[in-house]
Amino acid sequence: MVSANGWGRTPVGESDRPEARVLTPAQDELAHLELILNGACPLPGFMTREQAASVERDGRLPGGGAWPVPVTLTVPEHLADAERLVLADPEGFPLAELTVTERWEGRAGRRHVAGDVALTNPPMGGVLRKLRVPPAEVRGQRELGPDHPLLAVVTDRPLHHRALHQIRDRAEALGHADVLVIVDAPLEDEGLAPAVLAAEPLLSAHARFVVCTLPRSAARSEGPLGGRWGARDVALAGHVAAAYGATHMMVEAGPAGVDTAGAAALEPPVTLVVPEPWSYDTVGAVWRPSAEVPEEARRAEPDDAEVAAELAHGRELPVWFTPARVGAELARLRPARTRRGLTLLFTGLSGSGKSTIAQRVREGINRAGRTVTLLDGDVVRLMLSKGLTFSREDREMNVRRIGYVASEITRHGGVAVCAPIAPYARSRAEVRAMVEEYGDFFLVHVATPLEVCEARDRKGLYAKARAGEIPEFTGVSDPYEEPTDADMVIDTVDEDPHESAARVLAALREGGWLPDRDG
Repeated sequence: MVSANGWGRTPVGESDRPEARVLTPAQDELAHLELILNGACPLPGFMTREQAASVERDGRLPGGGAWPVPVTLTVPEHLADAERLVLADPEGFPLAELTVTERWEGRAGRRHVAGDVALTNPPMGGVLRKLRVPPAEVRGQRELGPDHPLLAVVTDRPLHHRALHQIRDRAEALGHADVLVIVDAPLEDEGLAPAVLAAEPLLSAHARFVVCTLPRSAARSEGPLGGRWGARDVALAGHVAAAYGATHMMVEAGPAGVDTAGAAALEPPVTLVVPEPWSYDTVGAVWRPSAEVPEEARRAEPDDAEVAAELAHGRELPVWFTPARVGAELARLRPARTRRGLTLLFTGLSGSGKSTIAQRVREGINRAGRTVTLLDGDVVRLMLSKGLTFSREDREMNVRRIGYVASEITRHGGVAVCAPIAPYARSRAEVRAMVEEYGDFFLVHVATPLEVCEARDRKGLYAKARAGEIPEFTGVSDPYEEPTDADMVIDTVDEDPHESAARVLAALREGGWLPDRDG
């Protein structure tokens, strides 16, 4: 039975094999697809509505088998009626073909299709491809045989001394188990995977490292090194680890933590291992189980924010905390901010003082020895965006153009100082995304109140806007969406531009983007 809108649980026949159409799935969907195709996921394809609902509700398939996360495929409206889909990577390379057996609507009106997938071509893209070894190959190459215990360590973060000690300790306790480190790396970005791989020589001769991509829950996507591994994240990792032949599994998630108890309730096909806490013994200068170290001698490893700050300022990570080879790889992946590109975006109402402050900040950055370019809103309007109106669409296009130029400056290690009004949150977010693909982004909200900006109006723009001579004027007849993600907020009512610029420069120096005055 087809629903009135043509989008219901509609089985598709096999009558005449229509031509396949091409879809590039989203990143998590591509991750699911790779797990299906390489055998790490036992499912034959993407789930029906009944299967997805059962898994979401109970962590089980309708037939009773345990499985922790829905494996679904979203399609855009123009592919809603497709009967066959070629699933391609972001470069357009075909990976698999899906024969649609059901169409269904999910949350927020999202359209999904279900069906089995068949391999078209072995994946060619994806970072660290040589280490993305199929589970069957790993199982077949185990030196000590399939009956010997295998401890899988699933991680998306570097293995520092504490984690390495815990891994060795648990492997020994399991009867000198083999160790398989499953590095969870994004498909299109190495992330910190090379720093994880740097620890390979530091484990036993029977340790092996492989790379895969696990779909991420919202909680796991938080923070620069990821957030907490929830119960379903851990249970999914357990199913993947079992496919590689693991008998036991531990997740190294750092301070964010792991919901092992919740995962156990979802019945993953491996034994979950929770290592005891370890601390650095400052008296013995060695890592040991915390229970064996006097409380006054315990030293905890630095948290993610402290590590990020050390790297940002170009300082070496302490050798008591991490092996030298891991620290060196982290320093390569996260160079000091004085060597990273940066975009500094000032946003605020017309007359807020952002251009004046931006000019003084540009001068200070230049004096600090960094290559810097100023992209002022008025100047850009005359050159890069000549011909654009002040409609919402054209305003957003103007900000996107500034963002593109700034991202190119950032990509080449320079500093871009931008001072458009940038009134809309969406276009500011687009600029942030463009820039952060290559470097760092710092947003300054010059939050001068409207009445103050209007009183300063040397160009008479507010008066013309009040008279209706300038349509869609920000703050009068068009909205200004105040940032909720600003790195710094400046109110120029009680502060002159020199003081405001000095505060911005101090923040950049404290953050590591400018060298210390004494350096």
